[in-house]
Amino acid sequence: MMNTMTTDELTIAIAVPLEAEYVEQIRAVDPSVTVLYEPDLLPPERFPADHAGDPRFERTPEQEERYWSMLNKAQVLYGFPNESPAGLARIAESNPRLQWIHAMAAGAGGAVKASGLDTETLRKFHVTTSAGVHALPLAEFSAFGILNGFKRSAELAQDQAAKVWPELRTPTKLANGSKVVIAGLGEIGMETARIARALGMKVSGTKRNVEAIEGIDEVTTNDGLAGLVADADAVVNTLPGTPYTEKLFSTGIFSAMKPGTVFVNVGRGTVVDEDALLEALNNGQVSYACLDVFAVEPLPQDSPLWSHPKVLVSPHTSALSAAENRLIAERFCSNLRKFIDGEDLPHLVDPVHFY
Repeated sequence: MMNTMTTDELTIAIAVPLEAEYVEQIRAVDPSVTVLYEPDLLPPERFPADHAGDPRFERTPEQEERYWSMLNKAQVLYGFPNESPAGLARIAESNPRLQWIHAMAAGAGGAVKASGLDTETLRKFHVTTSAGVHALPLAEFSAFGILNGFKRSAELAQDQAAKVWPELRTPTKLANGSKVVIAGLGEIGMETARIARALGMKVSGTKRNVEAIEGIDEVTTNDGLAGLVADADAVVNTLPGTPYTEKLFSTGIFSAMKPGTVFVNVGRGTVVDEDALLEALNNGQVSYACLDVFAVEPLPQDSPLWSHPKVLVSPHTSALSAAENRLIAERFCSNLRKFIDGEDLPHLVDPVHFY
């Protein structure tokens, strides 16, 4: 959908913590741009790309009034207010000028859905995501997970902790010549495919719209996933959480895998039936699972995934890197140029399906 901005001047409000140097980059995109940035109203970052900021931060009543007054003057927001679904819901109701919000997350559909806003309201403005910014760190993490599984790192760590030098020398699997299936050949999936091919792996995967892709041996829809995984050595999920992907990785899919398959999830936890995954781990269909996302986050203390000897638990941090704020700001500046020029914005959140 083309943007319909008709004003000569555009006001942007920075709603989340951001370094001043990146704010200046946004200001430099076009002379028509006015950027509202009041760092004293934003929580300090505890680490690079801490978009929500320190949870101990509290605004005074006067600061709270200034914060929302600033946001209500803008047609464009950099970040969800307070980096929360509730903030999104409030600004949608209070700012009739709002035309576009850029989300920090690659998969912001869940937060948009959690705002509780109806479709009619959501159609009044655009929400874009930072999809693609996280492709490289997520792809590197996926390669890390595959290699951990192939090189038996979990077993090595257990032997080291027990100071055991096994008499039987167990061989490891080569990445070169192995097959990986990537569920979701979007930007993250394609970057994962690039790294996998660099390791000498053969790559197949799924895509909503099936088309031939250079370097990818076979492409199907998710309906063909069971057939693809039947001879895979590793399977990587990059799919977002939607009603159409919920528990896609079910008992049927895990049962279709050959024994010893390595499984990596950097998409969304709801795409995996965790009971089915545990069954597959226990019966050997899956030899190792590297998981950055879970159906419920934080992962409940009583989840057996915490202590499973064949599972690596990552607390939804694999997309993070010290360069994230710079990369997101660069993406926003690119999108801002498109917005001003009346071009289509990439990575729009669908207000019906939330992806």
